[in-house]
Formats: sequence, structure tokens, C-alpha cells
Amino acid sequence: RVQATYRLAVGDEVRIPPIRIAEPVRSAPAPAGKPLPVVYEDDALMVIDKPAGKAVHGGSGVSYGVIEQLRAQRPELRMLELAHRLDRETSGLLIVAKKRSALTVLHDMMRESRMEKRYLALVAGRWSNPLQHVKAPLHKYLTAEGERRVRVSEEGKPSHSIVRLVKRWADYSLVEVELRSGRTHQIRVHLTHLGFPLCGDDKYGDFALNKRLEGEGLKRMFLHAAKLSFAHPLSGERLSFEAKLPAELQDFVDRLDAEQKGSQGKRNG
Repeated sequence: RVQATYRLAVGDEVRIPPIRIAEPVRSAPAPAGKPLPVVYEDDALMVIDKPAGKAVHGGSGVSYGVIEQLRAQRPELRMLELAHRLDRETSGLLIVAKKRSALTVLHDMMRESRMEKRYLALVAGRWSNPLQHVKAPLHKYLTAEGERRVRVSEEGKPSHSIVRLVKRWADYSLVEVELRSGRTHQIRVHLTHLGFPLCGDDKYGDFALNKRLEGEGLKRMFLHAAKLSFAHPLSGERLSFEAKLPAELQDFVDRLDAEQKGSQGKRNG
């Protein structure tokens, strides 16, 4: 060892200690998992039937979402991008673009309300109007815990939902909600604002009711993206898709039907 001020001279031998380099850490590939059900696919896009409980993309404590899983399952595809989003607990139809040109057109369609999206939702209460337009403006905010929330506010962005009554029971109603705008949590907030909270909604719903419903078999939010209709982004051909209620939601509807039939039988008897 020499002092830092020493200057090398001819004939000096220099020893360089071994250099330790950390082994490169490779991030684990997204697990392929169970293949996602594909409703439609061509060269420009695919439509999948997303199961409830799966986020559309990773982030916020979620390592892998739908898009990461698709990329792992279809490595031969150069591009796969979400055309829109669904909440983690919402099931149903989701569009994934396979070409940048298709993605751009799909985004334009949604921004200009040229895509028809309809959802099935079970709400608490007896919905009376066969058809109702809801135009309450929606405003995003953060809770004290830093969670994203949405509320009806005059300071919010214009929002438009069209609600149609599908079926009604003693304490619940099945409605179809058509989105004319695509605000975050729009259906959930609009329905709660009108006094008809979405069954199983852990952010805006009736928490006591949710706990009771869980004991009766409904263990998730009852919101399902059931119908999609739009012009193909490249060919212009009209495409329409429909996804049936998942078994766990259909089973709960069947249970409500059976209970109503049983109560009617008792009254008639």
C-alpha cells in the first residue's frame, strides 16, 4: 500500500484486488395461469371475458394483471395493449388492441361515445323507472389514506349513464346500465347517488348489506360488462358481443327467483 500522493515509477508493480460483481437479477416472468377466455380475435384486436378478482394490469400491490398474463401467454404478438379498463371486481367484456392503429381508433371511439357498452348490475332496493338517464357530474379525490375515490360534485366532469330495469324482486333490482361517458367508478357512484347501492360494492355500497349478502352466497361485487358493440377500428364492420353472467352471479339471481316464487306460493296457498 502507498499513500495517495505517491506517483507511479517505472518498474513498480500494481496489484488490483478482485472485483466482485453482483449477479444480475432477472425479474420473474408473468405467470401464464389459466388461459383467459377469448370471445373474439382477429389481426387488430381481441375481446376477452375477464373474470372477477383479476386486475386489468399490474400496480398498486398487484404484480400481474390481465395484460401481463396475455403477453406471457402470447409472446409471439409484438403488441398487446388495453383499449379500456374494468375494475378488478368487475367481470365481463374487455378489448385488447393488437395494433397501434387499432388502439388509436378505439380510444377515439370511446372519447366520442361511439362505442356501446352495457353492464348488468344488481342493486339494493326496488327500481321503479323502466328507463332513466343519470347525468350527475363526477369528481375524483383522494381519501386521508391516499385511496382514490369518486363522488358526485358540481365541480366534477360531465357523466351520463342510461339505466334500464331488467328484473325486480322484493328487495333487489337487476338493471342494465349503458355508459355514454367513461368516468372512473361511474356506474357505482351514479347508482349509490340515486339511493340504489350496488350489491357487494366495498367502496360505495351498503357495508352491512354486503356482509349479509356474503353469508347468502354473493361474495363479490355484482357488476358485469355484458354487452359491447362498435365498428371495427380498421374495417368499419359492426361488431357486437355478449357475455353471460358468470355462474356465481347467475346462481344468486336464481336464488332470488326461487325465494320470490316460494313467497308467492305461500301467499296463494
